[in-house]
Amino acid sequence: MTEPSIAERIQAAMVKAMKEKDADTLSTVRMLKAALMEAKTAKSKDATLSGDEEIEILQRYVKKRRETIEMNTKVGRPDLSPAEEREIAITQRFLPEMLSEDKLAEIVKAAVASTGAAGPKDMGKVIGAVMAQVKGKAEGSTVSRLVKAALGS
Repeated sequence: MTEPSIAERIQAAMVKAMKEKDADTLSTVRMLKAALMEAKTAKSKDATLSGDEEIEILQRYVKKRRETIEMNTKVGRPDLSPAEEREIAITQRFLPEMLSEDKLAEIVKAAVASTGAAGPKDMGKVIGAVMAQVKGKAEGSTVSRLVKAALGS
């Protein structure tokens, strides 16, 4: 039997949250479902979202939540951040297991070697190679930071 898609898992979580009257989870799961539906309607009528596309949509949602937390902190409203953090935690339940920073550093080191990168000007080439390998399992900001460190910039 095939593993259910992210959209199917979100639908099941939505039903469960309704039954358990879990308002926090329910609102987040509804937002995720809406984001997936919006992306699907942007495609042709018979097209479906691939697993990678679903992961990308959820990662964008997490990134937006993180940016909101950052803004809340900047404008002196860190009291608004716990709700955003809960949404991130709920969303991450549907994403694949993230790679550890150590494992990611190894992949970055291998990518630097395989691309022949010599300095900061080669950063884009290395990030591209790493992201192709870790799609959905690492955040771009973490990859960027590790590549920058590896290239000594």
